[in-house]
Amino acid sequence: MGTQNRRYGIIRNIGEIESLRLSMQSKLDSYKSIEERRKLGQFATPTSLARDIISFGLQHLDFSSDIRFFDPAFGTGAFFSALLHEIKDNKTIEKATAVEIDPLFANAADSFWDNDGVNIINSDFTNIMPDGYYNFIICNPPYVRHHLIASESKSRINNKTKDISGVKLSGLAGLYCHFLLQSIQWMDEDAVAGWLIPSEFMDVNYGEAIKEFLLSKVELFRIHRFNPEDAQFGDALVSSAVVWFKKRKPTNRNVTFSYGGSLLMPHESKDISVDSLRQEQKWTRFPCQPQRSVNKSSSKLKDYFDVKRGIATGSNDFFIIEKSRIFEMGLPFEFFRPVLPSARYVKTTEINSDEQGNPILPQQLFLLDCRLSEDGIKKDYPRLWQYLESGKNNVANGYLCKTRKCWYFQEQREAPIFICTYMGRVTDGRNSAFRFILNNSNATVTNSYLALYPRKNLLEKFDDVPSLKRTVWELLNEMTSESLQNEGRIYGGGLQKIEPKELLNIDVSFLSGLF
Repeated sequence: MGTQNRRYGIIRNIGEIESLRLSMQSKLDSYKSIEERRKLGQFATPTSLARDIISFGLQHLDFSSDIRFFDPAFGTGAFFSALLHEIKDNKTIEKATAVEIDPLFANAADSFWDNDGVNIINSDFTNIMPDGYYNFIICNPPYVRHHLIASESKSRINNKTKDISGVKLSGLAGLYCHFLLQSIQWMDEDAVAGWLIPSEFMDVNYGEAIKEFLLSKVELFRIHRFNPEDAQFGDALVSSAVVWFKKRKPTNRNVTFSYGGSLLMPHESKDISVDSLRQEQKWTRFPCQPQRSVNKSSSKLKDYFDVKRGIATGSNDFFIIEKSRIFEMGLPFEFFRPVLPSARYVKTTEINSDEQGNPILPQQLFLLDCRLSEDGIKKDYPRLWQYLESGKNNVANGYLCKTRKCWYFQEQREAPIFICTYMGRVTDGRNSAFRFILNNSNATVTNSYLALYPRKNLLEKFDDVPSLKRTVWELLNEMTSESLQNEGRIYGGGLQKIEPKELLNIDVSFLSGLF
């Protein structure tokens, strides 16, 4: 199969080009470990997906306009290759520009696409100004989480995003959010933009600013969300969506939401009103579920519980020690309190305790929790002082430990009666990705759990009717995955996650009949 770029008068075999590009991609990827590529957010777009995205986007371009193509995160050029494959005879590529921050990829791509006239800029997209205006912007931006953005760059990027788009993003927003918002200055009027991004922005708090931008600053016309079980990237645990908008004042009253299958052949599709989108916080409900009705009389979990993430130790490997090893090292056991292992090692939903209040589990773990000064420890507990000294050059310099009054002081928290695993998958053995654990021990939990603390009114009920505690626990575990997923979020491979504020908003009207 051949295609012609009419501006440059070149006829090339597209099948061969894409085969060579994929070979180049594989070779470049091999130069870096998966950890290095994840840190840079480098996840290559599969060929079939790139072609679907380009094909859909071309259908929405102005019929009379030639193509001015722009990709702010070019990689090796999956989208440009797809453009050459999908372009029709009635279209001509007038201009093609791309930005690629990685010099290894930029140089390789520049050589590969040189004869096709692609202007590849080796730079940080968030640090350059437009060289013109484009009518077709397609991008798979780097999936870099906020904590991996260098602190010296974060303030600059945040300020630039606000200056360009008028949107102030939360510090929790990933780099892809800034790419999407900053690209607006590269877009001509009525330009079409397609963004392959994580779908998490549709549910999380930092995504509220993105959604408001899409509803008020541009004309959002389509969002396709892939089934999380069908991860689009084999090397990234992320649930993906393709977001489409045009740079113009919004006049549409509905936005098409689709789900599953492919962008061109979704399993489900439905037009959702802009009014509904403004009212619904969780956009991942669409198109499969209706907008939630606001029932102010329904009971929420926050009516009965306070929910907190388990404690962050600063270094689990250092501060959490097996019981046998504590005695082997001669450390004073009085400065340790029981702590549950991570959720994957706790198979039960009820924790029983021994006479000392320690959990009866195969793995006996304890948290170092000493409130004495270093001088006091050195004087009276030399073994413990030696152990703390061994962490001075690494653990003590960690971000969390450095912010404490004393680097080894741990947060003081009561052992929770109820615990929720905040991340998991639906399996054949249970109908929910989350488990509610009844904790009959004195064990605290780390931040791999959510700790539920009954509010005063519920505690009083437990004192009056002790058996009520078990009834509440059983009812919580009977909640379906769907009811919890309504408030949480889902990632690639079907991994589900729920944060404290989301858990607090769960409808637990079934508890109201108990009191």
